[in-house]
Amino acid sequence: MKIVGLTGGIGSGKSTVVKMFQELGAVAYIADIEAKKLMNSDFDLIQKIKKLFGNEAYSKGELNRKYIASIIFNDAKKLTNLNKLVHPKVREHFINFTKNLKTEVVIYEAAILFESGSNTMCDYIITVIADFEDKIERIMKRDDVSKQQITDRMKHQLEDDFKIKKSDFLIKNKDLATTKLQVKTIYSQLLKLPKN
Repeated sequence: MKIVGLTGGIGSGKSTVVKMFQELGAVAYIADIEAKKLMNSDFDLIQKIKKLFGNEAYSKGELNRKYIASIIFNDAKKLTNLNKLVHPKVREHFINFTKNLKTEVVIYEAAILFESGSNTMCDYIITVIADFEDKIERIMKRDDVSKQQITDRMKHQLEDDFKIKKSDFLIKNKDLATTKLQVKTIYSQLLKLPKN
C-alpha cells in the first residue's frame, strides 16, 4: 500500500481531484474533515483546545469555528499551537485508518501537508495548482466570502512553488477533462511504482 499525499492551495480543486482518484480505485483520507471531527469528539483534544482558547472555543458542545478563526487569522502563534495539538491526533487517526485497508493507493489529502509535517509519512506527493482567478472564483462560490477574505487566507499557506519543488507529481487543474486525464496517468504510474 502506497500513501500518496495530495496538497494544493485553497481553491486549487483538491476535492475534485480526490474524487477522480477514488473513481479509479484509490481510498481517500481527508485530513481537514477528520481534524474537525476529532476536535468535536476527542475528549483530550477538546480539553487542550479549551485551555488554549478558553471555554468560548466550544458552543453547545461543538467547536466554535468562527471564534477560533477570528483569533488564529490574527495570531500566528495561536495557529501554530492549535496545529501542534491537532496534527498528532490526525496522524494517529490516519495510521489506525490504514491498518486494515486492502488497497494499493491511499490518498492523504491535506491543505497543509508540508506545514503539518505529514509529508514525512507519504511515499509520493502530488500538488494541485490552478490559476489565481479560477481559485478566487471557486472559493467565492463555495464559501460565500469576499476576495479580500480569500487573499488573507492564502497568506497563511505556503507558496505553490515550494510545494511543487517537493512533489513527485503536479496536476494543473484548468478544466475537468484535462484534469481527469492527468489523474488517470498519475494513478497508473503510482500502481507501478514501488513503496518508498
